[in-house]
Amino acid sequence: MCIGGMDQFEMFQRLATALAIGAVVGVERHWRERDEADGQRTAGIRTFGLIGLLGGTAALIARALPAAPVAAAIIITGFFCGFAAIFAFYSHREASAENDYSVTGVVAAMLTFALGALAVIGDLTLASAGGAALVAILASRDMLHGFMRRLTWLELRSAVVLLGMTFVVLPLLPDKSIGPFGGVSPAKIWLLVVILAAISFCGYIAVRLLGSMRGELVAGAIGGLVSSTGTTLTNARRSTAAGDTASLTAGALGACAVSYLRTAALVALLAAPLSRSLVPPLIAAALTMSAWAILLAKQEPSNHPEQAAKNPFDLDAVIKMAVLLVGVAFLARAAAQLFGGSGLILVSALSGLADVDAAVVTVAGMLPDLAQPIAVLAIGAAVAANTIAKAAYALAFGSRAFGVKFLGVSAVSLAVGVGVFIWTGRL
Repeated sequence: MCIGGMDQFEMFQRLATALAIGAVVGVERHWRERDEADGQRTAGIRTFGLIGLLGGTAALIARALPAAPVAAAIIITGFFCGFAAIFAFYSHREASAENDYSVTGVVAAMLTFALGALAVIGDLTLASAGGAALVAILASRDMLHGFMRRLTWLELRSAVVLLGMTFVVLPLLPDKSIGPFGGVSPAKIWLLVVILAAISFCGYIAVRLLGSMRGELVAGAIGGLVSSTGTTLTNARRSTAAGDTASLTAGALGACAVSYLRTAALVALLAAPLSRSLVPPLIAAALTMSAWAILLAKQEPSNHPEQAAKNPFDLDAVIKMAVLLVGVAFLARAAAQLFGGSGLILVSALSGLADVDAAVVTVAGMLPDLAQPIAVLAIGAAVAANTIAKAAYALAFGSRAFGVKFLGVSAVSLAVGVGVFIWTGRL
């Protein structure tokens, strides 16, 4: 027997999925009201399982009418409206008796019906994923309520602004570059603004969850995956208003350590012949910087009290930092065109003032035509220039304590990396 192009096995499979979606939702609903006496619970495991099966059956009946799509739609709509009305009536009676009004159970039942229908008439995987998401949302009630109790208006506003920057403003900006020497793309500038704002927001959340010392270190490591330069600038700006800069320095150093490791991974993947010369010094520098970051993060709380978390991000400061980085990158491209291919090492160093990844990708693309010693020096120059530039940013835009600490650790880490580079070159 076939219905709507389905054989008997597929029909059983889809109806079983509809029943399973309802049963899983019913487990969560029943567990939450497990202390209720029999007859005082509107819906539990059995009822929700039947709701999923009802949705699947309604969709199966509609699917049996492929030549009459309007009739099929009327059948599903009728089943849904009739079920929703009956369920809402009984839920209202339960709420009135308990003086506990919530529409969550009614919405969950309606979604269970719809997902059961989708499992039969639509995408089976999507229906299963929807059921899992529904259960996850229902089960996270206490966590979400606790989160909302702790959420401040400043945090909510910042999250809304960040979402608007990402999904409203960014798609509207032109991606085409404007101006000489490769120009500047408005979309890329704004994307950098979004990245810097996201780094600040992640750092804020990490500090709220973990405390100022551990939170800054974790946030810095996350920021290093996106932009270690942006993280350094962000922490430098924040250090001017912070009484204690150890945690902010630890976060910036953690970002730079991750950046070293990320560069080592890029070299290993894109320029494998250069790995022997570049990967060991990069790892050595990363380990040195990580050790100092951990030492700063482990300082005694009595000497380094927790910092009060303030604004998740200052949009004006974020835009200024993004313009700075874009300006440096523009100057690097201009120098590349003025010096030509013969100045690859100088150009790589200038590119490293803003970003190391671009230099690594460019040099890797020139292999094997490019001599390996020149390629190694070009990438090394980019890494060194990026480290020096971040130290300069820390001194220029951060507090004196932040700048001195960051400069000292950066100098030691860079020296260790150069030492390992020289040592491996002699092997």
